[in-house]
Amino acid sequence: MIGKLKGLIDSYGEDFVILDVNGVGYIVHCSARTLQKLPRAGEAAALAIETQVREDSIKLFGFQGEAERDWFRLLQTVQGVGAKVALGILSILSVSELGSAIATQDKGMIARASGVGPKLAARIVAELKDKAPAFGSVDPVVAKLSGDADESAPSAVRDAVSALVNLGYGRPQAAAAIAASVKALGESAETGALIRQGLKELAKA
Repeated sequence: MIGKLKGLIDSYGEDFVILDVNGVGYIVHCSARTLQKLPRAGEAAALAIETQVREDSIKLFGFQGEAERDWFRLLQTVQGVGAKVALGILSILSVSELGSAIATQDKGMIARASGVGPKLAARIVAELKDKAPAFGSVDPVVAKLSGDADESAPSAVRDAVSALVNLGYGRPQAAAAIAASVKALGESAETGALIRQGLKELAKA
């Protein structure tokens, strides 16, 4: 089995990259997020690889690191989630966002992925809730802020999270951004400053 490939980017397809490893071109299927972060054709790249062998085919799936590959494997333990759906989820959510979404049971975040309906999203967050901590580094502050109403958090922090949610961001995303903003600006920061910093944090993602 292939666990890692390192070579030069040959070309890109809609959902795959051809990686030239010593003159052999490997077709590696990747999430949209991974494809966006790979360099241009002709430049060097390394990918963690998951090899799937079927009766009629052998497919390679590539990831930025082992954490993303672990999530790819874990997602497929849920009935109804195959490789295509798992990649779809990883295309719209980073590893930390996915971990936060499952830890906070945010079905809406998962349902944004292509091929994931409300029922499947509910099954994913329910079945993976106890397994998520082993794969995702969910910041306790993020999990706390992701609650519907965390009264122990300063009002400025709660208001900032709500403001980002109202702008269309998922609650785990908003909570993560504001948690990072609090660390950057301090716990006494006002709502407006937290929102502005939060938007900067989201732009980095």
